[in-house]
Amino acid sequence: MSELGQARQRTTNGHPPDEEHDIGIELQRRNTASSSSSSSSSSSSSSSSSSSSSDSDIYGFHNFHGLPTRAGLLHFRDRFMRKGKKKVGTMQSLRAIALSSWLNLFIVFIPLAWIAHFENHRAEHHEEEPDWPYGLTFTLCFLAIIPLSRLFEYGGEQMMYYVGKDLGDLIVVTLNNAVEATLAIILLTKCELKLLQSTIIGVVVLHLLLIPGASFITGGARVESQDLHPHLTQLNHTLLAIGVLSLLLPSAFFASIQGVGEAADASVNDQNREMFLQMSRGLAIILLFVYICSRIFLHNPPGDGNALKVHPMAPSGVKHEENELENATPEISQWVCIGMLVVTIALMAATAEWLVDSVEFVRQQGSINEEWFGLILLPIISFSADGAIAIVFFFHYLLRHYLGRPSPPSTVAKARAIDLSIQFILFWMPFIVLLAWWTNKPLSLLFDIFEVALTIAACFVVNYVTADSKTNWAEGISMVSFYAMIACVSWFYTGQISIREMLNCPGTVAEAVAGAATAV
Repeated sequence: MSELGQARQRTTNGHPPDEEHDIGIELQRRNTASSSSSSSSSSSSSSSSSSSSSDSDIYGFHNFHGLPTRAGLLHFRDRFMRKGKKKVGTMQSLRAIALSSWLNLFIVFIPLAWIAHFENHRAEHHEEEPDWPYGLTFTLCFLAIIPLSRLFEYGGEQMMYYVGKDLGDLIVVTLNNAVEATLAIILLTKCELKLLQSTIIGVVVLHLLLIPGASFITGGARVESQDLHPHLTQLNHTLLAIGVLSLLLPSAFFASIQGVGEAADASVNDQNREMFLQMSRGLAIILLFVYICSRIFLHNPPGDGNALKVHPMAPSGVKHEENELENATPEISQWVCIGMLVVTIALMAATAEWLVDSVEFVRQQGSINEEWFGLILLPIISFSADGAIAIVFFFHYLLRHYLGRPSPPSTVAKARAIDLSIQFILFWMPFIVLLAWWTNKPLSLLFDIFEVALTIAACFVVNYVTADSKTNWAEGISMVSFYAMIACVSWFYTGQISIREMLNCPGTVAEAVAGAATAV
């Protein structure tokens, strides 16, 4: 009989090898045990539990932790409460906030922007000429957003001392997306669904190309290359692909059911819109699930004691920064910081709405296409405050350099903007779709095919540039140049009529189609 046959006979006719091993252990235990029967029962139960645990560990579930361990949560609590360390007082915190940046002087523009908005609203209600020109109102709102964006950045940086760099980066990313998310929600409430879709794509493309590209140019000007976090980069490639391809699915489906000529118009109806709405809501839930799982993986990777800590694969610069955050003393109290962020978010939401209202005159009085208005202008306006802050600090560094006091170059590339785009497309976009469902707005993930193509192209460029987890200024030039190409082409694009009709709000698709036929 062959060895294989003998093995099968031992497995089927006799005891399996694992069982023979267990029997041998049991006989040895019985021969050497001198305790009572209750102790023997306890030992047998422990042996069985250990064997079961060992068997389950074969599949890798033994080291899987969906939530942080108790020890990790206690460590996080002690760090957040600064146990055993000096606390920061309330008055000291308020003084630090006031003196955190000279940009806080721009807070004076907040009441001026609000006065200008309400005066214009009163003038419109009484059909009078506005006392505050819309251009002036827009400028005041823009200047008012600058200190609020700076306070977002400052508050997120201070919270890192209490929650660590890993969770602190998530807070900073979420706060930096606050302006764009607020802008999107305002457009949803105004039923500007086509403009909302264009703005979503514009925000994602802006954060994928222009902002990280400019960062790679300025950061890599004095070093040959800068490092990216390899653990984040690998996951970001997958998340970007999932988010972008989720937009391709409805567009491809819509293109497949469209015919040519009159058959193409037949696919634009209320029945198909309802189908795409149901499809989009399902995709939105799946995207939210993917984003939540990715955050669990990033903030609590497999293994014991990894929750809310810097990943072992992180660059040395990131580990050094985390060590400094844990040992240094913050400038403001965690409770004052949270209160400041809540107040800042409320002020930002209102000021952003006044900004949108005032910028409407550009679209109504100018000759700008709605596509370019949503893809390029609104995203840049939403980021303009952060851009102004970045320009100010850039000239500050140039001044230090020419005065002979240059700051040392960083070896870690600043690619937080890519995380902004991932959060926006995987969290905020599906959230807005579900919010539209709740508010009875017909917003779906059926985007203009041109907009989908732009997002796929931007995703391809970013994934290709960051594939080796290194960047340089030449790659930053390429990213910014490609964004300029998109802006140039978008200037001449007027939009896909069928998508605009499918997003008609308020009203039905049939009304939009009839209105377009009457206009022709």
